[in-house]
Amino acid sequence: MAGTVSKPTLVSLARQLGVSRQTVSNALNTPEVVKPETRERVLAAVRESGYRPSAMGRALRTRRSMNLAYRLYPATDGVNGAVMDRFLHNLVAQAQLRGYRVTLFDSASYDQEVEDLVEQHRAGLIDACVLTDSHVGDPRPRRLLEAKLPTVVFGRPWSDPGSPQPWLDIDGSVGCEAAVAHLRARGHTRIGFLGWPEGSGVGDDRCAGWRRGMAGLDLHGLRAATEDNVQQGAEATDQLLAAGATAIVCTSDSLALAAVSRLFSDGRPTGDVIGFDDTPVAGALGISSVAQPVEQAAATLVAMTVAQLHGRPLPDRQVLLPSRLVIRDPVGFTP
Repeated sequence: MAGTVSKPTLVSLARQLGVSRQTVSNALNTPEVVKPETRERVLAAVRESGYRPSAMGRALRTRRSMNLAYRLYPATDGVNGAVMDRFLHNLVAQAQLRGYRVTLFDSASYDQEVEDLVEQHRAGLIDACVLTDSHVGDPRPRRLLEAKLPTVVFGRPWSDPGSPQPWLDIDGSVGCEAAVAHLRARGHTRIGFLGWPEGSGVGDDRCAGWRRGMAGLDLHGLRAATEDNVQQGAEATDQLLAAGATAIVCTSDSLALAAVSRLFSDGRPTGDVIGFDDTPVAGALGISSVAQPVEQAAATLVAMTVAQLHGRPLPDRQVLLPSRLVIRDPVGFTP
């Protein structure tokens, strides 16, 4: 029919790029064997063309469902959840580029999550899973390993450093250490840390960066622990101010919002509060924050998952990406 636009195929993409069909296939399925510049050209063309592999054809060839499982967690305060929203969006996009879909599900508990995943795998509904929310004492990676369910973990095995499960995490301590260095360069020596109670793994890691940055300074009274909400964060901010803190590094943007609100209500400058996660709220209010490379994390985790499913060795089974400091002017809260 006149005017009909044919769907892009591996052959048409290869012809357009001047490469072989196998090169296009490798860029999608075994990216580590393709030169980086060629891989980026292929993936850019794939995105622009809207090419999607035939899920049915691939499932018949590989005897796989072409589904990756991902558990959705309930929303908390509406601030920090934006980071995982970005992560999920990029996880889905990266999976689609390789012909996979992401199956979302909900579970009532960590134990139930493992049972749900194993049941889905045994029924042939999923090929692998991406675990998030890793925590101290997390039993899920070992249990899924015993169930022979291919798994990658977004987060470190805090209580099981010898875990053979592949994992990727973001080094929050680097960003917090950079935050302290920035504040020290501005002349602050009493820099408080507004964080979570000890034992969270993630929070302890961020606190460790603050401690490294504060080397040589008196830390007495400068660490306050609280739950991740604005009301309790404001009360913990009072503790730090009473101890003489003139600047504050926070373990989340929720707590940074609490600190900035309290300083603003007291008529104090708010520019020396630094949060964590670089959420849209922090950007809108001009709150400095530590950013996580969640887009890179999602792409790497999908590549690790696909490598496992194809029986290929992983270049790195443990990946730690750095966080980075984003400095802003406090446009939202200015006394």
